[in-house]
Amino acid sequence: MEKYVSFLNGILWSDIVIYILLGIGLLFTILTRFLQVRHLKEMVTLLFQGKSSEAGVSSFQALSIALSGRVGTGNIAGVATAIAFGGPGAVFWMWTISFIGASSAFIESTLAQIYKVKQDNQYRGGPAYYIEKGIGWKWFAVLYALTAIIALAILMPGVQSNSIAIGVDNAFGINPVITGITIVILLGFIIFGGIKRIANAAQIIVPFMALGYILISLIIIAMHISELPAVISLIFRSAFGLDSAFGGIIGMAISWGVKRGMYSNEAGQGTGAHPAAAAEVSHPAKQGLVQAFSVYIDTLFVCSATAFMILFTGMYNTQAGDGSFIVNNLKGIEAGPGFTQAAINSVLPGFGAGFVAIALFFFAFTTLMAYYYIAETNIAYLTRGKNSNWPMLALKLGILATTFYGTMNEASLAWALGDIGLGVTVWLNIIAISILAKPALVSLKDYEKQKKQGLDPVFNPKALGIKNADYWEEEFKRDTEFTLSKRKVE
Repeated sequence: MEKYVSFLNGILWSDIVIYILLGIGLLFTILTRFLQVRHLKEMVTLLFQGKSSEAGVSSFQALSIALSGRVGTGNIAGVATAIAFGGPGAVFWMWTISFIGASSAFIESTLAQIYKVKQDNQYRGGPAYYIEKGIGWKWFAVLYALTAIIALAILMPGVQSNSIAIGVDNAFGINPVITGITIVILLGFIIFGGIKRIANAAQIIVPFMALGYILISLIIIAMHISELPAVISLIFRSAFGLDSAFGGIIGMAISWGVKRGMYSNEAGQGTGAHPAAAAEVSHPAKQGLVQAFSVYIDTLFVCSATAFMILFTGMYNTQAGDGSFIVNNLKGIEAGPGFTQAAINSVLPGFGAGFVAIALFFFAFTTLMAYYYIAETNIAYLTRGKNSNWPMLALKLGILATTFYGTMNEASLAWALGDIGLGVTVWLNIIAISILAKPALVSLKDYEKQKKQGLDPVFNPKALGIKNADYWEEEFKRDTEFTLSKRKVE
């Protein structure tokens, strides 16, 4: 099986594919005029605006759900894997894909808001919805929905649960079966409670886990602050093949950095677009900007925390393409959570294994919550106007089963299957947003124009020439009628 999985990954993540993805992200960055820099202050301001409603969640709750998906095992195990096979230079390419990926996140999340619908008294949206309504390709929308369900409910949960099981076993010696049962019980309690319970859990867990993890990394960095220039230099020299030790694997540095960066921040994959559509906002660009900032939180903050802990302490191995070791400081330890555990243990003896296991549990568990919500949204798309009770129940039981199975799987196979799920959904969504970018760009321009006029932007799709944004057409009509009636009363 691993032979076929490796073959598929070789196609989905070939060098030419990596460069195409980088090029598309760079194109969006240019077309949005580097919004990730220009609107950084606005992104932070918007995080705390807006309130939840009966049908939707607040901007911060939508961000928390998106971060639940973005901040996962990729931030700990994924960074370690990138360094193991791409060297320290892979970290630079993770930063690069994060920076340009913020523009992709804006495009897909704004499109999700523009073409969202109110279905069963909930806001629903994402790639399947904007592909059908924006491009008019229903067959392609159905293909994305089916692919997303398979990827997020079958192929990718195992990566998260596998990393939890390995971390817990390393730290506490707990059998993976016990860990798997515990995860399934807790996850079942959350997902059977619906979007509101997922949102409420995410907005509490995500900030707590991210801040705690970053705090520990800052302590380790502070204890090795004199080595900061050398580590930064090593990352940049390795990224461009200028380091004598890592110069021969520059291609691997780019490939693993981009692949693991995309796995972690999910920009362009379309997953972050699903919770973005659920937000209650007055203009689609608002949530697009919030979701763009979530990519920064994931990669520039949390992934960097892991990378610096590993590189500052030297607790890592790096393999060359022929399987020989360029660096072999952790003999017998597989690439993954063990690198980070060893890094923290080297500075805080006896603390690292347990802390990383707990961090991994929260990171990966919230990602499993997000996976379920995204898969549920695609089930909702496929069953519109039909009884969705049985498909939703099957989804719940299916993701619980694959999550449990993942705890007993080999780590390498779990990651390889996850890469296939990621690769297919990325490609389908990148094709869609490349074709459909214009409405998002028009929305950004409209938002900026209204802000310059000192207004709290509202969205009128008809005035902007955007078709099939049915929810927003009705919303603008209601707002206009309300304003007129209020003036008459006054």
